[in-house]
Amino acid sequence: MVKVLDHLEEWIITFLMGAATLVIFFSVIHRYLAGFPIPGVQDWLLSLNVSWAQELCIYMFVWIAKFGAAYGVRTGIHVGVDVLVNRLPPTWRQKSILLGLFGGALFTGVIGTVGLKFVWENGMHYAVFNALGMPIGDLPPGPTTPDLEWPTWFVYSAVPLGSYLMCFRFLQTVVRYISTGELPHHEPAQVEGLDDQDEEILAPVEVPASREFEPMLKRVASGGGQ
Repeated sequence: MVKVLDHLEEWIITFLMGAATLVIFFSVIHRYLAGFPIPGVQDWLLSLNVSWAQELCIYMFVWIAKFGAAYGVRTGIHVGVDVLVNRLPPTWRQKSILLGLFGGALFTGVIGTVGLKFVWENGMHYAVFNALGMPIGDLPPGPTTPDLEWPTWFVYSAVPLGSYLMCFRFLQTVVRYISTGELPHHEPAQVEGLDDQDEEILAPVEVPASREFEPMLKRVASGGGQ
């Protein structure tokens, strides 16, 4: 189940980044091509309404940020200052790390709960009651976005979903640290999928010096000058 969640997290981030790139590319190309007086093409391009592109990209980047933050906790790529913690005795260092992890879980849990309450009151309760066939009464349907006219509760749901996922990642890191004593750590220079065999292939190969340079190399090695 955790592996499925890991892959789902990566798929969501990858899909949103790819989709945002394509939308921005299409919007920029449309904007510049519409300025050229090409018969027939210019009128067709001007008839296309792409005012929604900027709004859609903003929402996708919000979702990328929330799920990317949870991915950062899982892989240990968040920037942190641990100079003081590393200088503490082992017992105090362990307590400090656990305090920081539980603090992160508490903070993200609170943000997720507050965000869920906001989303629920912003129109999600109307959508859920309507989908389940429950009496709606005087419940408002909630506002919609300006250009896409999507329910805002759906867009803002990135806050509780991403925050709760981040809270889960903090607790997952706590369990891992207690059981193994290790924290997720990311090496900036490390390339995933590069095993020892690949490293041997990529290692520099020593080429023997040509025979005509051997006397000169011997004199340099023995300190005999050039």
